[in-house]
Amino acid sequence: MITTIVQKYGKKLLISFLIGLVGIVLYLLPLGLALDEKFGLNVFFHLRGVNATPSDVVVIAIDQFSASKLKENNHIASNTIDPSKWPRTLHAELIKRLIEEKVKVIVFDLRFRGCGSDPEDNDNLVQAIKNAGNVILVEELVDSRDIDDLPYQMDEQPEVCNIESLSAKNLDQDESHQYYFSKSVGLRGTWHRSALPMISDAAQATAPFVLPRGVVTYYWTFKEDAGGIPLLPTVALQVFALDTVDLFAHLLQQIDPAIRLNQPAANDESIEIESLIYWLRGQFVEKPALKDQFINALDHSTGIDARTKNMLQALAELYAGHEKRYLNFYGPPRSIRTIPYYQALQQDHSQSNSLNLKGKVVFVGVSAAKFGEQDKLRDDYTTVFKQSDGLQINGVEIAATAFANLLENRTLNPITQEYAAILVFLFGFMVCIFFFALPDRVVFSVVALFLLIYYFSAYQLFETKNLWVPLAIPLLQTGLGFSIALSLKYVESNREKVRIQQAFGKYVPDKVVNDFIHNSGLETARGHLLHGICMDTDADRYTELSEKMRPTELMVLMNEYYSMLFEPVKAHRGLISDVKGDAMLAIWTEPNLSKLHCEQACRAALEIINAVELFNRSHPDTVLPTRIGLHIGEVIVGNVGTVDHYEYRAVGDLVNSANRIQSANKHFQTKILLSTDVLQGLDHFLIRPLGKVLLHGKSNPINLAELINFKAKATVDQIWLCKAFAKFIQVYEAQNWIVAKQDLLEILEKFPNDGPSQFFLNRCETYLKVSPVAWDAITYLSGK
Repeated sequence: MITTIVQKYGKKLLISFLIGLVGIVLYLLPLGLALDEKFGLNVFFHLRGVNATPSDVVVIAIDQFSASKLKENNHIASNTIDPSKWPRTLHAELIKRLIEEKVKVIVFDLRFRGCGSDPEDNDNLVQAIKNAGNVILVEELVDSRDIDDLPYQMDEQPEVCNIESLSAKNLDQDESHQYYFSKSVGLRGTWHRSALPMISDAAQATAPFVLPRGVVTYYWTFKEDAGGIPLLPTVALQVFALDTVDLFAHLLQQIDPAIRLNQPAANDESIEIESLIYWLRGQFVEKPALKDQFINALDHSTGIDARTKNMLQALAELYAGHEKRYLNFYGPPRSIRTIPYYQALQQDHSQSNSLNLKGKVVFVGVSAAKFGEQDKLRDDYTTVFKQSDGLQINGVEIAATAFANLLENRTLNPITQEYAAILVFLFGFMVCIFFFALPDRVVFSVVALFLLIYYFSAYQLFETKNLWVPLAIPLLQTGLGFSIALSLKYVESNREKVRIQQAFGKYVPDKVVNDFIHNSGLETARGHLLHGICMDTDADRYTELSEKMRPTELMVLMNEYYSMLFEPVKAHRGLISDVKGDAMLAIWTEPNLSKLHCEQACRAALEIINAVELFNRSHPDTVLPTRIGLHIGEVIVGNVGTVDHYEYRAVGDLVNSANRIQSANKHFQTKILLSTDVLQGLDHFLIRPLGKVLLHGKSNPINLAELINFKAKATVDQIWLCKAFAKFIQVYEAQNWIVAKQDLLEILEKFPNDGPSQFFLNRCETYLKVSPVAWDAITYLSGK
């Protein structure tokens, strides 16, 4: 048993297993991660669209609108958005304005290198920064990998700017691009390149903010290759949360009394932000269990409001988490609330309420509103939200996004490698199993549904849990699995077809083999139970013609006649199962019932009647009026015979019933009769119901109907006839013979030769004379 299964399915199971492994390998390779970053994150973010941004974060944008306004008011010399050309006094005024608004933290994504254009401006800026006491400045990291060879030297920036230093060299131009690495010659690594010392010393903290090359999907909270230095979003969060430092330290000491936070109180201006961050980072890195202990202690603490709890949890997640964080973008450029620099600078206090900046973190930097102005000063980065007009998210907004992610604890988290490996393996394995095990007619629907469920679940995890599940790799596995499965099925199908054709080609038509090879193979030759539609046709006057015509003439006539019958059947994918004299048997079969086959059979029947009418008009002396019967049910298709002689044909009650329905046309003087089950679920055809009929030789009645025409092609008279006859059937079955007879006479007045009306008129007249003893509304046909 096991050997048989291995022989039959071993290759397919092995391929499925390998496709699962391919998914694991792709996921672990940098290429797989890059594909999923480019494809998967793009899909997720665009499906989610714009997300709500935290109200605590605001961007003050240096943009073209502000530059134009400042130029009009003579605050700047030229209409430029290059902040190095703006007087630093403007930034001092902005800081004062923001302090009036009670902003909690001010972050400048501007590099104040060199003395600028006016030493007095520096003094104003320094004084404003000192007075604010909450300003963070960005600084530059210099990476030796970006420098051809060492040592380099950079002109050291003066501690104090005055007229002499300014006239000697304007370092703000930074023309030499020479770097000085303290006293270490040939040193390699990453170093700070701070702002002008007098400005950086006035700030509460300074921190670099670096982003990866190419498409930006992540950032760093700490830069381990630069000594574990905290980056701008990290420093901004800690400064924003300074009023919780004492509570944070208290909770840590509850967990471990040995922990002592050797820092001044939170409200002490001498607090060293960078030292505090280094110390806290070290505690959580050295003690991996500390974060869970801290969160547990926080959950069980009473008297702490929800906002403070969220802040403390965000700090714990920051210090215990991985340095690399994926950006959870809130939307396209300027999704975070953005205020033009000029508007924030205005001193009209009547508008202060509109800014509403109290207690918020404000990021100040270049943020273009249009691609044209963005192109003048490149501080933009390619992200998943690149606009169609070329506008991209600026660095200051990315910094604000990173800070907001940390604050809300909504950093995007990729699924762990272990779970991802299991997930992509099972996905690839199952998709291949579907491709191999399911019939072609349903496999694509099942795989599409499987993909839809997977993608929907992945999106729900992304939207609700900020969890990133691989998307690109499962799609690649699906394509690869389909290609391999299709190729293998093609090879096996051709091999099987050759075997069947060699075994049965002498008496089984190639069409039969091709239709059933994908269902049963060699077993079909021994008989296979199928669902289908059976069409039985019979030509009237055939016996009369065969007596009058010579055999050769009759053969020519019948060949022409059958060509008229065969063409519609083949055109609608039917199979000619049997031909005998003036009768033809055609079938439409599948392992499962298909309404498409019902429609195809009905279309073929109508086209056959039309074709026969043309045939009879072209052969007026040898007309062959044709009757057709259609029935639906189960049928055995296979070999019938003995050891030395077989015939491939359909066998079952379906065949016999279709023949009886065809014969019923004689009684009703109709052309096409069918069981109403054939038309269940179809609405393309006009039919005339004939009620329940017990066919000759049958024990169970069948609901019969006459197939009149396509609804789209039906005439007004045909539609009227069907409606009038349907009304008659209701009266007839209710045993109201007088009204039924009147209805039939009305129909016959308009259609004197209508066979069903004449048939039932005779019945009504009989019942008017002698009422039936037991009425069951069944029409009994006494003969074929």
